[in-house]
Amino acid sequence: MKFLFASDSFKGSLTSQRTAQLLTQAANQVFCSPQCQWVPLADGGEGTVEAVVQAVGGRLCTSVVQNPLGAPVKAVWGRLDQKRAVLEMAAASGLPLLRPKERNLEKTSTYGTGQLILQALQQGCTDLTIAIGGSATNDGGIGCMQALGVRFLNGQGKPVAGCGGALEQIEQIDLSGLTPLCAGARFTLLCDVTNPLCGPNGATMVYGPQKGGTPEQLARLEQGMCHYRQVLKNTFGTDVSQHPGAGAAGGLGAALMLFLGAQMRPGIEEVLKLVGFSQRLEGVSLVVTGEGRTDGQSASGKVLCGVGECCLCHKVPAVALVGSLGEGAEQIYEHGIQSLFTTVDRPMQLESAMQNAETLYYAAALRMFRFLKVGMQLR
Repeated sequence: MKFLFASDSFKGSLTSQRTAQLLTQAANQVFCSPQCQWVPLADGGEGTVEAVVQAVGGRLCTSVVQNPLGAPVKAVWGRLDQKRAVLEMAAASGLPLLRPKERNLEKTSTYGTGQLILQALQQGCTDLTIAIGGSATNDGGIGCMQALGVRFLNGQGKPVAGCGGALEQIEQIDLSGLTPLCAGARFTLLCDVTNPLCGPNGATMVYGPQKGGTPEQLARLEQGMCHYRQVLKNTFGTDVSQHPGAGAAGGLGAALMLFLGAQMRPGIEEVLKLVGFSQRLEGVSLVVTGEGRTDGQSASGKVLCGVGECCLCHKVPAVALVGSLGEGAEQIYEHGIQSLFTTVDRPMQLESAMQNAETLYYAAALRMFRFLKVGMQLR
């Protein structure tokens, strides 16, 4: 038997690596000398840098950049080889970097994300993969572009601040200072949202409330974003605002596509490509994946969906060991996952389940492997 363990982390309780260790212990207890391999995974959100670096044998780097309000913060990014880098914008411009009372969409900026990109470029990286989930911003990406040398000017020809509240002031965009390092680089965005830049389903109105925006602020920010959209259209001669993902990360998606020619990709698909998942399936008898909670959203670009579809394509059976099941979890069966097992073995509070995560996970892994062993004996 040859197993491949490829689980997402269980947020707040188990890392991807720890699930693999527990699965290996359980498999060895049930089967005679199984071959157990492991690859860490993430869906393009939190944990993507660490998972990809660990999977390909890269190294973690640390850069001091500005957080969403301009304070210094140490942001970790990954260097996969001489040319390739993977970054998470949340490391520099993420919501968790601010206390709830600090969250102000009119003042927050993606400037630190631009600094992170610039650091990677200056160190010789020319193939950058950027995960753009979890932002604290709604600045249309102007802060990020300012860090790369672009100037956004008001009606008097003076630079505006790189924050959401300045979008309505922009009348002209000066691209002459954009660092030439961008010209020879390839940018790939990991994004699983399809929101446009403006409108009721756009960056401001859908995600603004989650980032602390008040109804009054959101109305002003939406007006500014619509104005910014027109300036972008005048500058580039094209309207990217309706492109799926343009509204991601408070409009950073639109800026990276327009200014840097970035290509948008589903997060888990690109992560599987980066870690060489398809090649790792050679000779594998069974893949075990998992996540903290499986529900209807798991079938829309999450780890289970990506792993299941890849396994289905290569005709390798896949099952999932997950923390709990929610409404619509059965939809994942349409994406290559053949069975679901849960770690929770009795009614309990979430806090208790997380405190006892390792014990519950190991016990569930034993039950799962024993059940699979019975299946092998059926004729």
